Amino acid sequence: MHISGKSFDIHIGDFMVHVNKATLDITDNRSPTYTRGVPDGYVDGDVSASGEVELDSVNFQLVLDAAKQQGSFKGLEPFDMVYFAKSGDNELKVEVFGCLFKISSLLDIDSKGGEKSSIKLPYEVTDSDFVRINGVPYLRPEETEHIVQSDS
Repeated sequence: MHISGKSFDIHIGDFMVHVNKATLDITDNRSPTYTRGVPDGYVDGDVSASGEVELDSVNFQLVLDAAKQQGSFKGLEPFDMVYFAKSGDNELKVEVFGCLFKISSLLDIDSKGGEKSSIKLPYEVTDSDFVRINGVPYLRPEETEHIVQSDS
């Protein structure tokens, strides 16, 4: 069997949530170098990661409950998220660290109905632990060994 979107369980912080849709994109700005127009290696560049989770109102309430404990939505501390899927012998675990949520689509009302309402939460990765795929870090250890996380 193959992994599909239905195979995933997603944890946002301490909460297991069901999402309508989720994305994660990594931007890696390594770039080739050239001598007289011919590639001769590469240089490192910055990295970033961002994505979006789309939740129904029931699962969005879990995030709101956490925000209420912090006093506001903007007061939410960044969450770690874990995407886990297993189908037969196939397994995929993606860990994303320090996800800072925003709200992009709080309301999308269609008076015809026919669909559950959903809320979109874009996020940016803010932690130097960054992303791990099946336990393998995306970043090399030497890229993060002298980084001290700020308390914001």
